[in-house]
Amino acid sequence: MRLHVVNPNTTASMTAKIAAAARSVALADTVIDARQPAMGPVSIEGFYDEAFAVPGMLGCIREADRDGADAHIIACFDDTGLDAARAAAKAPVIGIGEAGFHLASLIAARFAVITTLGVSIVPIEHNLRKYGLAERCARVRAAEVPVLALEERNIDALGKISAEITAAIRDDRTEAIVLGCAGMADLAGELAAAHGLPVVDGVVAAVTLGESLVRLGLTTSRLGPYAAPRTKSYSGPFSQFQP
Repeated sequence: MRLHVVNPNTTASMTAKIAAAARSVALADTVIDARQPAMGPVSIEGFYDEAFAVPGMLGCIREADRDGADAHIIACFDDTGLDAARAAAKAPVIGIGEAGFHLASLIAARFAVITTLGVSIVPIEHNLRKYGLAERCARVRAAEVPVLALEERNIDALGKISAEITAAIRDDRTEAIVLGCAGMADLAGELAAAHGLPVVDGVVAAVTLGESLVRLGLTTSRLGPYAAPRTKSYSGPFSQFQP
């Protein structure tokens, strides 16, 4: 099968890290096709960045659909443009935030999310409520680490993330951690070993769920808000998104 993994920001090194994480758990017959848009922000940190990331990401999904993708994975923890992508794509679409939350809920009564900056806390809380999992999340914590700081082996950044996990165990009585950024994809194993609890990375969670959907022959329902967009004109640079 062919899984399209799209990094909604334009940072190539993050796309490479995400692709490596995806390939590390993919089945032998799964091809990981990792892409990033040519337009948009270099990182997504809050609602403003998200708005500018969606058009380029939808363009990647449109191209991957034409290339025969069996499923799409949106590799931004805010699940940037997830609903629009599900309406537009022929293949099923999974966001790494939603995937991480669901897997954590299967292995712990209470989980905590450790994200990058405080500006991302409210978007993540909104998604938890939307997915019906807010009661399972003990707390969303921010390590106050910029997304691009994760592109280097930054000991200070790792220490801040680790400190938030310690606080989540001590103060929030959490039983599992969900890493709240695709840029943390390479840290899950190390942090799990250091803290003695399950640490879920949304990228690998989404890959395994995407493979499951494809193998079960399940795709997005069109009987509701994910119905294909109605034909209409789109002007200016958005004309490429005309259904």
